[in-house]
Amino acid sequence: MTDKETFMKSDGTAPTVVVAGGGTAGHIEPALAVADAVKELCPGVRVVALGTTRGLESTLVPARGYELELIPPVPVPRKPTADLFKLPLNVAKAVRQTRKILDDLGADAVIGFGGYVSAPAYLACRAGKKIPFLVHEANARAGMANKLGVALGGAGLAAVSGSGMKAEVIGNPVRSSLSELNRAEKRAEAREFFGLPQEGPVLFVTGGSQGAKSINDAVADAAPELARAGVSVLHAYGKKNAVEVESTNPAAPYVAVPYVDRMDLAYSAADLILCRSGAMTVAEVSAVGLPAVYVPLPHGNGEQALNASDVIAAGGGILISDDSLTVASVVDTVIPLVKDAKRLEEFSRATANAGHGSAAENIARRVLSYAIN
Repeated sequence: MTDKETFMKSDGTAPTVVVAGGGTAGHIEPALAVADAVKELCPGVRVVALGTTRGLESTLVPARGYELELIPPVPVPRKPTADLFKLPLNVAKAVRQTRKILDDLGADAVIGFGGYVSAPAYLACRAGKKIPFLVHEANARAGMANKLGVALGGAGLAAVSGSGMKAEVIGNPVRSSLSELNRAEKRAEAREFFGLPQEGPVLFVTGGSQGAKSINDAVADAAPELARAGVSVLHAYGKKNAVEVESTNPAAPYVAVPYVDRMDLAYSAADLILCRSGAMTVAEVSAVGLPAVYVPLPHGNGEQALNASDVIAAGGGILISDDSLTVASVVDTVIPLVKDAKRLEEFSRATANAGHGSAAENIARRVLSYAIN
């Protein structure tokens, strides 16, 4: 990154930037990736995260070294209930608290990433002394909060086209430890770290931080077939799940863990990943150039299948529906793929080409430009 000296206010001081993203890792990780890029571009900048008491940010944000300010969450009831009548008062309270935080911080610009925390942030930016703000949508279909933000005048940024809100397509921001990852260089270290053999194919399986029962069951039940095929498995089964598999082939172990803290090493150890297609998962996998078998979450509005559509169209992965993921599909589709080095190399090139490796820096530049003007 360059031009660090250019992002200063007219009085020669560094600006204060607020990133609003809370609830799930899908909102928090892009916020922190942009926060990292902002600090890299502008030494001396103050970056503060805005979150709610409900989400993962209470642990993830401090762990990354950022200040965190909390406001009450304002969920919108999907059905007519007593909570629906309280909504205007709850929104007004959250906006007042958010506005006070922004004023106390002297915020020069705000960028929101959706979720419960973003709508109050967008509304607070429009109240009183106007604060410039940007809206980033990670998913293929924009959520209500981000649509509101753009309608209020926020500058829209989107991961993909067709999100349903007016936005510049810029990709999903990924932290530099992944966007700059050289998987080949870390392969030996990564396999040693997880107790995997240096040679032979490795399948990385994950359903996200909470896990995915359908993925866990299908792959665990296929463990004997994977072992017979000489495929080692690194399986992050999730904190709310449990998988117990006895390795039957010492040369191709089945390593099951609840959670992976070092995703850079997990991606480096693997030849293929089998995973959900959440927006940030797709962004990270694409950034590191890892071939993928995506199994979209079967619920919601179908956005997970759309999240992976560009990568799949580019030839960087394949999609298996959740109800089609069985022992048979693991044996007939996944095992032949993870053992096909030539095809994996083609997937890897296509996956890397489909990503937006510089999205975090590009978004950070826009945020800082708003902050100093």
